Amino acid sequence: MSEIEELTEKKYKSRIRKFKKAIKNDEEKSKFFIELAASVEIFLPTKNPEEEADGINFITTPDGKVTFAEYYYEKEGEAHQIEITGKDLDLLLELFDGFKLQLDDVLE
Repeated sequence: MSEIEELTEKKYKSRIRKFKKAIKNDEEKSKFFIELAASVEIFLPTKNPEEEADGINFITTPDGKVTFAEYYYEKEGEAHQIEITGKDLDLLLELFDGFKLQLDDVLE
């Protein structure tokens, strides 16, 4: 196992312990959620996914309020991002309003 694999495994186990602690203790859970942000990445379909990619990143609070959004485009290893604001952000929030995180279909 490589060094990064070992570090990843160690960090993962540490995070799981913190998650368990948060579930068992409301004060720990509140403290945990104060610092938490979520990132949702939407991969947009492209004609040549081997050559280019684009998508949208949303950063949200735990209750789902978007605090930052960006569009990105990547081609041949180069990438560029554009912050999404104003009417464009309103449009995207309306379009993706029905998206919800659901774990029912997760395979083990």
